[in-house]
Amino acid sequence: MPKPVIGISTCFEEHGGLYYYQTAVKYVQAVVSSIDGLPLLIPAIGRNLHQKKLIKTINGLLLTGGYSNIEPHQYNGQTGKKNTKYDPQRDATILSLIPEAIKAKIPILAICRGCQEMNVAFGGSLHQNVHEQPGLMDHREDSTLEIDDQYQFAHSISLVQGGILDQISDDKEPVVNSVHWQGINQLGEGLEIEATAPDGLIEAFSVIDAKAFTLAVQWHPEWKLMEIPFYKNIFKLFGEACKNHADTKLK
Repeated sequence: MPKPVIGISTCFEEHGGLYYYQTAVKYVQAVVSSIDGLPLLIPAIGRNLHQKKLIKTINGLLLTGGYSNIEPHQYNGQTGKKNTKYDPQRDATILSLIPEAIKAKIPILAICRGCQEMNVAFGGSLHQNVHEQPGLMDHREDSTLEIDDQYQFAHSISLVQGGILDQISDDKEPVVNSVHWQGINQLGEGLEIEATAPDGLIEAFSVIDAKAFTLAVQWHPEWKLMEIPFYKNIFKLFGEACKNHADTKLK
């Protein structure tokens, strides 16, 4: 079976007066270590991205997390607070790519910002600051801690019986990390809940009519995934779907 090519979303960032298309190493390592796939970074170039060529090239799509928020106008949200970090080039690249990838039966795993992108692409909306919403927990990490501590388990999630996650978890309420400001408000049309946090916030969902594996999670299963069976199983399912896609294209 051929090694699958996994498209990985990137952010548009500025450092020292120069601009970069970048993502965290942990996403690339997850593709290499758990899937044995070929990672292909997708530059955040909006309409200049040759989507048709990309769709023909990749066997899977990994939508990564990031430090920016999706611009509120993408989901008819209110203007955000001053100094909020946005990435309009990533929005323009990924929000239009998601439906095309689903049409082409490309397996998708969406993580954190990627989860939010998936919801917005299906017409859903977001809480811009979850911690300010009545009745919801503070899902942010403590940025004063070392990175290992920021990604420690933060809360349990309740899995929907019979869902994708329920079938791969030995624990009906597994514990996950939590490092996000934004979260799902209204779930997009055609999506179904896979898991919720103790406060009721949607933590995972899938696409009802997708013809290939399509899962979005609000936490970070790529973090030390080889050490955590639940996280590893998520990437295992994604990887198997990507390998099947690659194999099918050869036939």
